[in-house]
Amino acid sequence: MADAASRLTALAEEVLGARLPVRLRAWDGSEAGPADGPVLIVRDRRALRRLLWKPGELGLARAWVAGEIDVDGDLYEVLDRLAGFIWERDEEPRGKLETVRDPKVRAAAKALLKLAGPLPPPKPPVEEIRGRSGVRHSKRRDKQAISHHYDVGNDFYELVLGPSMVYSCAYWTDGGTLEEAQRDKLDLIARKLNLKEGDRLLDVGCGWGSMAIHAAREYGAQVVGVTLSREQAAYARKRIAEEGLTDRIEIRVQDYRDVADGPYDAISSIGMAEHVGAVRYREYADTLYGLLKPGGRLLNHQISRRPEPDESAYEVDPFIDAYVFPDGELAPMGRTLTTLEDAGFEVRDVEAIREHYALTLRRWVANLEREWQRAVRLVSPGRARIWRLYMAASAVSFERNRIGVNQFLAVKTPASGGSGLPLRPRVWSESEAR
Repeated sequence: MADAASRLTALAEEVLGARLPVRLRAWDGSEAGPADGPVLIVRDRRALRRLLWKPGELGLARAWVAGEIDVDGDLYEVLDRLAGFIWERDEEPRGKLETVRDPKVRAAAKALLKLAGPLPPPKPPVEEIRGRSGVRHSKRRDKQAISHHYDVGNDFYELVLGPSMVYSCAYWTDGGTLEEAQRDKLDLIARKLNLKEGDRLLDVGCGWGSMAIHAAREYGAQVVGVTLSREQAAYARKRIAEEGLTDRIEIRVQDYRDVADGPYDAISSIGMAEHVGAVRYREYADTLYGLLKPGGRLLNHQISRRPEPDESAYEVDPFIDAYVFPDGELAPMGRTLTTLEDAGFEVRDVEAIREHYALTLRRWVANLEREWQRAVRLVSPGRARIWRLYMAASAVSFERNRIGVNQFLAVKTPASGGSGLPLRPRVWSESEAR
């Protein structure tokens, strides 16, 4: 009988119709596949049972989180090779029923069953979100989703994000540090919003308070920051007190839909709109438009995805949905722009900074890997593995142009037509902004 690695490699290549691009090492110590490059390790047959029960990404994710599959070598290279092998193939995707009827697939499933050992499959890892209640993107369910992702311990986020405590794409120049790049991003946003002394800024999804602190300290703004995470709010308030800015910044645990003390001179929404959902996005745009004074500016910093040939076929990434951002959704850049315009905004600038996010994620992964044992102690082995995979896979997705990130600068242009922007807005010089 052939060794486990050779049998698994043959099955994968038979089903997918291509050579396996990484070497495979199985639980029995056998190896198969190309000799060069990194190795994908299947440590336990339980991983195969997970795949039989949940074929595709969710089964793989469960096995990864449980430590049943791993990588020996460069994780980025494994993900890059597998992206082309599995997720970016030229063939048209087949329907579920057609796949089940395929004799080749049925034969492979039977062979996999023999390798996998006795069923039923193992229970999902404890880190997988369970018991979601309420209507998708209702206030109650959004609060549950935010808590799942953000209320895992501020010490863990400090380890990953570094001193800046900014959880969004940095803005890089050659040779800069992560902290410098995050400061430059916050300052770019402040200048695009034309912040000045005494301006009222609403920071939607304020995180740990970094944008609020920068706007108040460097530009003299009066800031209201809102978040659904109690841990974020407590951390932000502590930082603000230490900076001596409690008279300039208020942090609320509040849904943006409940903010009712406009008008504001400016609104920043940095990495928050991904949580809103397609069914709520127009409501989001309408709400922010209504909170701005005439002539006020919105800076919407948002991850996007490539448009689908059939948008009704779009599905949320199962690994991200189950383990990272429950109920999170990405929209194509064009849909975001159109929705902002439909709400009444004049969109004056869109800056695409996709490559910057790949650089940012690689720095976060390096922080996590450097402090791996501490990270495991702070959360759990499974959650640390989730973060390593999610950030590394996201970096590869940005590099391969599967997803992007854009800054939309939009104005609530008054009836007079005066936008208040300089003739050459991309200069974003301090003299123009101030």
